[in-house]
Amino acid sequence: ERFEEMFAERHGVRHAIAVNNGTTALVAAMQAIGLRPGDEVITSPFTFVATLNAILEAGATARFADIGDDFNILPDAVAALVNDRTKAIMPVHLYGYMADMDPLLAIAAAHDLAVVEDAAQAVGAEYHGRPAGSLGIGCFSLYATKNLNTGEGGMITTDDDDVADRLRLLRNQGMRVRYQYEI
Repeated sequence: ERFEEMFAERHGVRHAIAVNNGTTALVAAMQAIGLRPGDEVITSPFTFVATLNAILEAGATARFADIGDDFNILPDAVAALVNDRTKAIMPVHLYGYMADMDPLLAIAAAHDLAVVEDAAQAVGAEYHGRPAGSLGIGCFSLYATKNLNTGEGGMITTDDDDVADRLRLLRNQGMRVRYQYEI
C-alpha cells in the first residue's frame, strides 16, 4: 500500500493499483473501460506485443496510427482513424518519451474516448510538467528491463474513483471480502 501511495503521489494521481506485471495492467485497463467485441482502440504499431494482446483479449480491434520521428503516434493519424466503433486511444510512451498528449486528449474529449497510456517505459517521464499516467489510465511495467523495476510487477494509475475500484476488484479475483465475488 505504501508503494502504491508513493507511486500515485509521484505520478500526480489519486490512485495507483499494483498488479503482477505490465501486461496485466494493460488487460485490466481494457476491462475497466468496458471494451466489448467490435469496439476499436487506436494505438501504435511500434510497441511490445502486450499492447496489442490486451486489446485483443478484451475482444476489441486494434487500429494502428502512424508514428513520428520520436516513435510515438501522430495525433493527425489518430484523428483520421476515429469512427463510431472507436472507444479508446492507447498512446505508447516509448523510451521515456511521451506521446504528444494535448492533441490526443482533445481528440478523445471531442469523441468521448477513453485514454489508456501504455507507460511501461515511462515511469517518471513528463509531458509539459504532467507525469506519465496522469493524463488517462496509466499502465506501467516494473519488469527487470524497465527504468524502475521490482524484478516483476506493474502499476495502474488513475484519478477516476470508479475505475480504481473496478481495477482493485479485478486485481483480487472480483472480491472485496474473501470468497464474496462481486464480479
